Amino acid sequence: MDKNRLFWGSRRGMLELDLVLLPFLENIYPGLDQEDKERYWALLECEDQDMFGWFLKRKDPDDPELLKIVTIIRNNTGLQE
Repeated sequence: MDKNRLFWGSRRGMLELDLVLLPFLENIYPGLDQEDKERYWALLECEDQDMFGWFLKRKDPDDPELLKIVTIIRNNTGLQE
């Protein structure tokens, strides 16, 4: 997936998500392995409200593949406890 498309896919309707996803895309995403990049692409297909809950640790994704990328994001963007 090209960088421009990823950037616009990472811009969401919620400022809180933009503050998590855009720095992640810029700083962490380039170093991910291909499988994790593909998990990130799948994450971008999810609803904003679901992502918001996952990043705030109110709940976890049911899909174990999504949980992997959510955990990577949590651990690399200051969202860990």
